[in-house]
Amino acid sequence: MSDIDGRAVAKALRAEVAAEAARLRSEGVAPTLAVVVPTDDEGTAWYVRSIKKAAEKEGLDCRIEHLKEPDKDAITAKLRELSGDDSVHGVICQTPLPEGVSLGEVGWYIDPMKDVDGANPESLGRLAQGRRTFAPATAAAVLELLGREDLVLEGAKAVVVGRSNVVGKPAALLLLNESATVTVCHSRTKDLAAVCREADVLVAAVGRAGMIGADFVKPGATVIDVGTNPTEDGGLVGDVDYAAVAEVAGRLTPVPGGVGPVTTALLLRHTVTAAELSKTRD
Repeated sequence: MSDIDGRAVAKALRAEVAAEAARLRSEGVAPTLAVVVPTDDEGTAWYVRSIKKAAEKEGLDCRIEHLKEPDKDAITAKLRELSGDDSVHGVICQTPLPEGVSLGEVGWYIDPMKDVDGANPESLGRLAQGRRTFAPATAAAVLELLGREDLVLEGAKAVVVGRSNVVGKPAALLLLNESATVTVCHSRTKDLAAVCREADVLVAAVGRAGMIGADFVKPGATVIDVGTNPTEDGGLVGDVDYAAVAEVAGRLTPVPGGVGPVTTALLLRHTVTAAELSKTRD
């Protein structure tokens, strides 16, 4: 078994982002990401700081928009404002959101051309149709990792465990767009382990620590662990029982150090792509 090194992939991506950002700046365009933060959650604050640090290191501007009264009206007003701001190229609405507010509701107010984390439901529709759009960065990271491993997805059997709008469904659509044969599993799937054992590529995105054991994995399969489950000692573990699955899988992403670093790098790449596309908009 070999680890899929997400940190190495992210490093390569960020070098590409830095080169593109420098080119755009030489042409008078300063790639700019805006992050709307409607929460004072400390975990969110740490993540937002890491995005800002990563963006500025690679030559992007990053605006953090903290909302003092984060109700639905304030969130949608800020997203609408940023979507209409020509100096902003990428817009993210950070979660968690206030009680009673869903990302699907407020995501409509992000311009799809600036929707670098796929929050607008229109972006998911475009993805389903195979049209140009920005997929949620975590789902896109799954495909980026598989692509960097030079795996042949055409005709491969892929199983995605999880059906969320931010990971499971878009990851399944991205795999389908690569001509994989895709099965999406969830809490009501009968004999889940048996379904998973059919997979050449298994994507675990269910949000339950260690749920995917060795009996879920076909020998030699590639396993992408999207899970980020906090532990009592402040660490992170994935949805995959790493030690057990490592004995069976051919390739496996670790947690941390797998999908996470690539997700952040792709938010930056999506932003520079949006900045490039902005040059041709009316």
